[in-house]
This record gives sequence, C-alpha cells and structure tokens, in this order.
Amino acid sequence: MNDKELAELLKYSSSKELYIVTWNNLLKLLFCPFKVKVHHDIGMLKKGQKVMVDEVKITMDLQTVYIINNVAYYYYHFEILLES
Repeated sequence: MNDKELAELLKYSSSKELYIVTWNNLLKLLFCPFKVKVHHDIGMLKKGQKVMVDEVKITMDLQTVYIINNVAYYYYHFEILLES
C-alpha cells in the first residue's frame, strides 16, 4: 500500500474510535480512552497492569497500534476490558 492509498483509507477513520466484535458476536464501538490489560511486560508496562488507550493508529503495514502515555504499542500485547 502506498502513501496515497493509505491516506485515502485513513480519511474515513478516527484515531479516537475502535470497532470490535465481542465474544458473543456483537459489533461494539469503543471510544478512547478505553481500558486494556497488559499480557506481558513490554516497555514500561508490566504484565497484568491495566492502562488506558489514548488513541488507535495503524502502521504502513496496516497493523493496529495503541497509543498509551504517548508511546505506541502493537494491539496484540493487550486484552480489551469491557464494562458490563
């Protein structure tokens, strides 16, 4: 994907929203900040720690990245915590 194609895709998205599919197959819209739990130690974050995602971005390879305390982390290091 080149820069122009990525820019075209991003103009329809927001860094403050994330759509997820829940365990029971419901589509849910999350608004930043939302809470996640750290799977394992990464950077300054410790396993089991609960932190807030400030923004959601994507890389040039279309990988989802969470911005937490102004640091970017790949999404797969975390579990999203939903409020009941």
